[in-house]
Amino acid sequence: MSATSTDAYIADFADFVRASPSSYHAAAEVARRLEEAGFERLDERAEWPATGGRRVVVRDGAVIAWVAPEAADGTTPFRILGAHTDSPSFKLKPRPSSSSEGLLQAGVEVYGGPLLNSWLDRELELAGRIVTADGATHLVRTGPLLRIPQLAIHLDREVNKGLTLDKQRHVQPIWGAGADGDILGVLAASAGVTAEQVVGHDVLVADTQTPARFGLDDALFASGRMDNLSSVYAGLVALLAAPSDAAHISVLAAFDHEELGSESRSGASGPFLDDVLVRIGAGLGAGDVERRRAYAASWIVSSDAGHAVHPNYPDRHDPANRPALGGGPLLKLNANQRYASDAEGAGFWTRVCAQAGVPTQPFVSNNAIPCGSTIGPLSATRLGIRTVDVGVPLLSMHSARELAHVDDLVALGAAVTAFFSPAA
Repeated sequence: MSATSTDAYIADFADFVRASPSSYHAAAEVARRLEEAGFERLDERAEWPATGGRRVVVRDGAVIAWVAPEAADGTTPFRILGAHTDSPSFKLKPRPSSSSEGLLQAGVEVYGGPLLNSWLDRELELAGRIVTADGATHLVRTGPLLRIPQLAIHLDREVNKGLTLDKQRHVQPIWGAGADGDILGVLAASAGVTAEQVVGHDVLVADTQTPARFGLDDALFASGRMDNLSSVYAGLVALLAAPSDAAHISVLAAFDHEELGSESRSGASGPFLDDVLVRIGAGLGAGDVERRRAYAASWIVSSDAGHAVHPNYPDRHDPANRPALGGGPLLKLNANQRYASDAEGAGFWTRVCAQAGVPTQPFVSNNAIPCGSTIGPLSATRLGIRTVDVGVPLLSMHSARELAHVDDLVALGAAVTAFFSPAA
């Protein structure tokens, strides 16, 4: 890919990350961009069109969108890019306002598995959704508001020998001076309502530092939430370019709550994707048998970030499989099906990357270090669709600010675009 197109991709990806401080914002931003490009927004409670077309539906912090050719019928297979919108962080508790030692604090609980120390001494914001007494939902974000200050070295002389943070006592952020302050009031004001009107909230903490390119030839890229907005954005770009005359239905499925295990109505273990696929198929005349035929010919590419070899900790990785920043998207493999890739999936992904003209590299864990998992095995188990697990290699995964190579980010977008194309 040319330097110009790389620059444009990375700049727009940075804009996408800035617009997506929470899963709810990410789903809304995907839908907004697709609607601007002519996609029709659908309501799950309404009847859906019984035709092909370009459509999008949002459920809480998840979004599914698709391009169905006009010639599609009930047996037309799907090509699904699966990703997730959430990232490790902290979530605002009920009754979150308190004060201690003359400082206002926000009560938070840990969301997922963040690298706790990476959140210290950063300007943070609150972002998510609030629900008012009339049942209306409002997206909210505060901009820089909070900070989790680290204890000075003068008060902990042994800190450089090992930092241990208590999840209750040491990660409650400060957001002002004084004894009186209502953080829900700040959130309510950002939505143009009063604190008394707020009856529910799903609000998380996000880093406010701007994504940045740096290093030799500006080849490195640092940003929050690349696990897994890198995949959501690649799927968005690919879906916008998806042809309307393919022999398959192209689908972007970006789920919420992957960092918690995906067990929710908007997570990959929930019914959202199946609900949408059944309704698409029904509109195209599919009964149960036709739907199963379509699934048998379908593919899911489960795209989630993976680990590049860390040069300061090379022993933490498999000695023979050494994925590198800049080496291309990962093909993620695990003998115990923590990833859904198998030989057929490996062959399929290799063909997709060859068509896109980008490299790929295998990732497998060191046997002594337990392997994480993704939405891939969950979706494969629920639907029976062939699935392959892939993703961008990162350093500092689950940090408030992760590190990638720009070529890998762009290559993933190119590979997913090829996945949605007729020839792949």
